[in-house]
Amino acid sequence: MNQTNVLKEQNQVPEPTLRRLPWYLSNAKLLRQQGAQYVSSTQISKATNIEASQIAKDLSYVAITGRTRVGYDVGELIHVLEDFLGFTQGHKAFLFGVGSLGGALLGDSGLLHFGMEIVGAFDINPAKVGTTINGIPIFHTNSFEERMRDHAVNIGILTVPIEIAQTITDKMVAGGIKAVWNFTPFRIRVPYGIVVQNTSLYAHLAVMFNRLNAAL
Repeated sequence: MNQTNVLKEQNQVPEPTLRRLPWYLSNAKLLRQQGAQYVSSTQISKATNIEASQIAKDLSYVAITGRTRVGYDVGELIHVLEDFLGFTQGHKAFLFGVGSLGGALLGDSGLLHFGMEIVGAFDINPAKVGTTINGIPIFHTNSFEERMRDHAVNIGILTVPIEIAQTITDKMVAGGIKAVWNFTPFRIRVPYGIVVQNTSLYAHLAVMFNRLNAAL
């Protein structure tokens, strides 16, 4: 499946489905480690607590067909999902804000397994500029435009304090960043055509706390 077709199909996929597909991928990888050759929607359902009918509908968006009373070939399912989700394409990213969260992301080598390579980070703290984390160099934020000329980067990871989140976002977009992975609780504004994925740990905490309190 070529890149144009992948993007065309992904644009037609509901966001809830895109959020569930990695769960199926992780389950398939676990089954492969256990020696399984095939997996059914019912088996995935038991492992993910998602209805089998919903799983079958979700997988209908990708180029794979299960065998009656057998299920999906595990190896093919992994390959198709990784390709469809873009995990095999190799995206490069810059990270902005090397605090505790930013530093943790720099140290997470697991991102490489999902097709993302952080090739540089930016901060204004003199104690951090010029150092490395997990082999990734940390530059001064003012050198961003220069570094963009040296690397084919289109993703910016935002882990800065909220009071400068919009300013840094504007700087990234002006410098050529096409997608922002926003880890701040600030709802950044971007021009049309720029992709934003908000991943606020605090928002998820709020949901968890609220449900926990309701259950007590």
